[in-house]
Amino acid sequence: MRTIKDLDIAGKSVFIRCDFNVPKDEFGNITDDRRIRKALPTIRYCIDNGCKVVLASHFERPTPGEFTPEHSLEAVAKRLDTLLKIKKNLYFDDSKEGAVITKRAMDIFETMEGGDVLLLENLRFDAGETENSDAFAKQLSHFGEIYINDAFGACHRKHASIYAITQFYTKESKAAGFLLAKEVNFFSKMLNNPVRPFVAIVGGSKVSGKLEALDQLIDSVDKLIIGGGMAFTFFKQMGYEIGGSLVEEELLEEAQKVMDKAKAKGVKLYLPVDLVVANEFSDNAIVKYLPSQEIPPKWMGLDVGPASTRLFREVLNDAQTIIWNGPMGVYEMDKFSKGSTMMSHYIAETHATSIVGGGDTADVVARADDIDEMTFVSTGGGASLKLLEGKKLPGIEALEAE
Repeated sequence: MRTIKDLDIAGKSVFIRCDFNVPKDEFGNITDDRRIRKALPTIRYCIDNGCKVVLASHFERPTPGEFTPEHSLEAVAKRLDTLLKIKKNLYFDDSKEGAVITKRAMDIFETMEGGDVLLLENLRFDAGETENSDAFAKQLSHFGEIYINDAFGACHRKHASIYAITQFYTKESKAAGFLLAKEVNFFSKMLNNPVRPFVAIVGGSKVSGKLEALDQLIDSVDKLIIGGGMAFTFFKQMGYEIGGSLVEEELLEEAQKVMDKAKAKGVKLYLPVDLVVANEFSDNAIVKYLPSQEIPPKWMGLDVGPASTRLFREVLNDAQTIIWNGPMGVYEMDKFSKGSTMMSHYIAETHATSIVGGGDTADVVARADDIDEMTFVSTGGGASLKLLEGKKLPGIEALEAE
C-alpha cells in the first residue's frame, strides 16, 4: 500500500482525513484523546515538509445542515493546538453554520502558508458525507493537491471523504497516512503469518456482528475464547438454561457450525464455565456466581465468573500471538466489569504480541490502565472487525484504485 512517504508532498496543500471521533463527557470535555495523538505523526510530517495542511473528520451523528455545539469539533481543535505545539497557525472553521464548505473555511485556506493547519468542521454536518456524494467529495478535494487517508476507524464506510473523494486524485497524489498503514500492516501480518500458538478472544453482545470474523479466525488460530453476551447463543444451542440472558435464536444453527468447524480444524474452543448472573440489568441488581449450566429462569448472565477468568488465564499462558475483540461482560457497570478487566490484565502480563481491536475493547484496556502493556491498540472497532472477516476495506480499496 502506497504511504505518504512515497509521495512528493513538499510545499503542497494536503487534505488529511483523520478520525477524531473521540469520547466526551457531559460537559463537552474530551475524555480520551488517543485517536488525536495517533494522528500527530502524519500531521507533523506534512508540517515539516512545508505543506498547507487541511484536516477533516466526522464526529458522532449530527443532523445535517443544523449546527449543534455538542457535535462541533471545536474541542478537538483546542486539543490539537495543545498537542501539536506548532510555531505556525492552527485555524478552525468556527462559523457555526452547520456546514463544512463555508466561506470562512475557503478564505482561511486561500491565505494559509506552508506549515499552517486548518481543521474543518464536522464532516457529517453535510448530508453528502454519509451519502458518498461525488459533488461534496469534489468540493473537499479543492482543499488539497494531495489526499491522505489516516482514518482507519472509518475505512469500512463508503463515505465521501473516504471513498468518493479518491476519484479526484491520481494514484501518485493519494496515499495512506502513517496510522492507517500501521493498522493494516499489524492486522495483515498477524492473520497471514502469526507466531504460534495464536489465540483469539472474541466477546461483545452479539454473534451476528462477528459471525464472519469467527468463521475466518478458525482458519488461522490455535485457540478461540468466546465470552460476553454472544456466549449465550452457544449455550442455548448446547441445551443450557440461559434464563433472561441475551440470545439470538435465529443464529443457533450458525453457532453450531462455528463449534463444528473448530472441532474439524482442531481449534480448541473455550466458553465461560461460570457466570456473574443478576435478577435485573442494573447496578443495584442482586448478583450470584453460578456455573454456566445453572442460570435460574428470568435471571441473566452479565459477566464471566472467577473460574472462567482463571481458565482463560491458563489458555493464554503459552500464547505467542493474541488478538482481542469484544468485552467479556457489561463492563460499563462496575459489578459486571471484572471479567473484562481481568482479561486485559492477563493479556498485558503475557509475552505475546497482543493486538486489541478498537471501540469497546480499547475502552476496557484504557480503563484497566493496560494500554502501554499491549503491543498494539487499534483505533477502529468496526474497521478491525472487517479485516478479521477477511474483507477489503472500502477506504483502502479506493487508495489502491487507479
